[in-house]
Amino acid sequence: MTALIEAAKAPDFPAEIVLVLSNSAEAAGLQRAEAEGIATAVLPHKAFKGREAFDRAMTERIEASGATLVCLAGFMRLLSPWFCAHWTGRLINIHPALLPSFRGLDTHARALEAGVKLHGATVHFVIPEMDEGPIIAQAAVPVLDSDDEAALAARVLRQEHRLYPLALRLVATGAVRMAEGKVISALGGDGDAALVAPAG
Repeated sequence: MTALIEAAKAPDFPAEIVLVLSNSAEAAGLQRAEAEGIATAVLPHKAFKGREAFDRAMTERIEASGATLVCLAGFMRLLSPWFCAHWTGRLINIHPALLPSFRGLDTHARALEAGVKLHGATVHFVIPEMDEGPIIAQAAVPVLDSDDEAALAARVLRQEHRLYPLALRLVATGAVRMAEGKVISALGGDGDAALVAPAG
């Protein structure tokens, strides 16, 4: 979220962050957003009867802010099929792994256990199935023999902070869009990946 806020400060960035919403009043991102003059909202999910009721209330807040695109950043709740359908093609997420590998949680530990040589991050459109939406962009990070979970996570996080603003730029400008369950790229045809960010 912080990376998106920082990127959006650039005069040529094609998106404005108009709302930061959380289901927890303790989320550190809320304070950062308020310090930047960005509107915030807290909707405790336990106050609603069911996942869809919560998601409908979120949608009301999001649409009232004028937002037309939703970026998930550390939002650790599964979204209802209704929410995913309502925001189809306008809902993106970042995942700390090179999807389709290591969907779900504990991605860094699982990557180390599997002995892969490349790990990384993925930005994808969100569909009801967890971590299975069409891929917008990926950044690869080499797995070193000396890596433990913390070291690998730190290197992946640095790439997440580069990758998410790049992916948001692609979606906000229309350079990539989702259609018929895949990414359509104005950068060079159809494909699963519109951009691969260098590990750097």
